[in-house]
Amino acid sequence: MPDSIWHEYLVRHPEHRDEQPPVERFGDTDAMADELLDLVIAGTKRATAELVAAFELDGDDLPSVGAHWVVVDGSGGERLVLRTTDIRIGPVDGVDEQFAYDEGEGDRTRDDWLVAHRRYFERLVARRDIPAPEGVDALACVFERFVVVWPPELAG
Repeated sequence: MPDSIWHEYLVRHPEHRDEQPPVERFGDTDAMADELLDLVIAGTKRATAELVAAFELDGDDLPSVGAHWVVVDGSGGERLVLRTTDIRIGPVDGVDEQFAYDEGEGDRTRDDWLVAHRRYFERLVARRDIPAPEGVDALACVFERFVVVWPPELAG
């Protein structure tokens, strides 16, 4: 990855050279990926949520505090390196007001978060054939907070 954003980060932070960060995008469409990325760049979005089942189906480890990940835009272009600062796992409807605010989407309330994320998770459940006998509200969700660490002008 000599021309990657991760390589640029490692030049300044060689202590992380043994890490192999996942490369991910936000959302499930190109447009959503770009919209949510813009919220991160603006400093509004500092949290994200995903179903535990999605990580399991992809064969991916759950995120961990201190781990990095590379975020791509809707066309797959590398844009940011993020570092996870907090993880909580609980049911989808276990989201709290502060997390909904930190995720930075919609009007930033828990009620709005639930409406939007129920739609998103219902699409995911249908597309990935994830069992949800009690509905998406009961599914295990990874509530993740992060900071931008690269590029430097956005880090902080």
